[in-house]
Amino acid sequence: MSELRDLVILFAVAVAVVVLLHRLRLPAIAGFLVAGAVAGPAALGLIPDRENVEQLAELGVIALLFGIGLELPLSKLRKLWKPVLIGGALQVALTMAAAIGISRLAGLEFRPAVLIGAVISVSSTAIVLRALQDRAQVESPHGRTTLSILVFQDLCVVPLMMLVPFLAGEGGGGKELGLAFARAGGVLVLVLLGGRIVVQRILQAVARTRQQSLFVLTVLTICLGTAWLASQAGVSLALGAFLAGMVVADSEYRHQALSDLIPFREAFTSLFFLSVGMLLDPRALFADILPIGAMVGGVILGKFVVMMALCALLRMPLRVAIFVSVGLAQIGEFSFLLLDEAAGYDLLSPAVEARLLATAVISMLLTPFVIALAPSLTELFARSRTMRRLFSRPEPIESRGTAQDLGGHVVIAGYGLTGQELALALQRCRAPFVIVDLNPDNVARARAAGQKALFGDITSPVMLEKLGVARARELVIAVNDPNAAERALRAVRQTAPDLRVLVRVPFIADVAGMRRAGADEVVPMELESAAEVIVRVLRRAGADEERVDAALADLHGRHGCEETGASADQARRA
Repeated sequence: MSELRDLVILFAVAVAVVVLLHRLRLPAIAGFLVAGAVAGPAALGLIPDRENVEQLAELGVIALLFGIGLELPLSKLRKLWKPVLIGGALQVALTMAAAIGISRLAGLEFRPAVLIGAVISVSSTAIVLRALQDRAQVESPHGRTTLSILVFQDLCVVPLMMLVPFLAGEGGGGKELGLAFARAGGVLVLVLLGGRIVVQRILQAVARTRQQSLFVLTVLTICLGTAWLASQAGVSLALGAFLAGMVVADSEYRHQALSDLIPFREAFTSLFFLSVGMLLDPRALFADILPIGAMVGGVILGKFVVMMALCALLRMPLRVAIFVSVGLAQIGEFSFLLLDEAAGYDLLSPAVEARLLATAVISMLLTPFVIALAPSLTELFARSRTMRRLFSRPEPIESRGTAQDLGGHVVIAGYGLTGQELALALQRCRAPFVIVDLNPDNVARARAAGQKALFGDITSPVMLEKLGVARARELVIAVNDPNAAERALRAVRQTAPDLRVLVRVPFIADVAGMRRAGADEVVPMELESAAEVIVRVLRRAGADEERVDAALADLHGRHGCEETGASADQARRA
């Protein structure tokens, strides 16, 4: 029963540490790593032997990769294939090359240097995606670019893990490595093609029974069974689990599978991170704090510089480049898989491995604070003429037209659903307007609909001049990045202090900041959806319009959005 005792102690420590770090706005993954280090044999010694949890931690690896596969259906990969392949491949290649070069200069042999490059090249999907979701920036230009690169990194983990034995000299030569990749490719094709047919039929038959427990058991069987079959074919369990997730993701039962398996996935993956944290030696960390601190600074700054160089090569806008580079400037959770895989091959000395592990953990802990620096860095870099020139997008889309011929028009910043519907309504009313967006596909879509649209950054003073904001009747900011919206507001107030500006924001918490930045009207989507729900339910309950109006006035009054509520109610009545 010692294994059960260890699990109880480990989870109890994890709960306490994660709750504490949550108050400091640190991610749960960081809490699990710290909890493992605290409870492990090198610190308090509450868990004297890591081997007791290692087997369950392997299930955590399987659950982690199966969950990633569930979120990456082939249909999604097809839409992202260009940024995934181009941006992702260049990022991994350039980061690995830089890390290998620095490691060689530090005196390491080539093979350990390659392993270090692989470990450093991977960023944290879990932490970065959570940060983008918290800021409602997943669909922003930098959010889509960051997600594309993270997807490629996740896909790279499996072949990088297969590379570890060959780096240790135990996997044969180049021919054997080629055969291993060919075998993995064959398994990939077999599982994806055969699995789509077989798994779809199995899940369909099970779904007809309407037994949720049977459905959960079936999905778990598909996950573990595919992983086991892949291992029998000479491919890693991790690759098999990842493929199983992709197969289920392409079925119509993907969302239900993801919903049902979240508790299992979270429990097992947290156990994996706890087991990784047990590898940390806090005493050695403090004794070696200067070299580790230098490595942490080198990794964050190095990955930032490499990514900025890549963004300049791809001619990304400055703001997008900085947000993407800051978001990817850490070592990710899948790097622990690589280190765990390499642990049995003695590729790294214990001292180097300990420093690299500590660097990974600390870089993840610092990620939320580093991401928070992005707006300030953007303002700092924007003052440099050289930086603006390096990160200017080629001009064919932007130069095809300006708003110089317009006056009394509406400027629409952001061509998402809100921008599209507003542009369509203005077009039907024959009211003059111009659209600005950082996504060239959105610009092309607007022009195909016969609308005047420019490619550009709404936070740029030059772009504001081309949009004719000084002569405009109103500006509507409907971008998916509150930080960018606030910066745009401040820039607009310098160019056109009397222009009426309406800003759409995701949350009520964003309203105060937008008003301080100079917004005349702020529409929080969170509040307006609540208002719409109240109206519909009260009307079906038989309430008269006076009671409905009173409920809306109370809702908006309590949240300090009286203007928004009035305008929304007038629009609803009209």
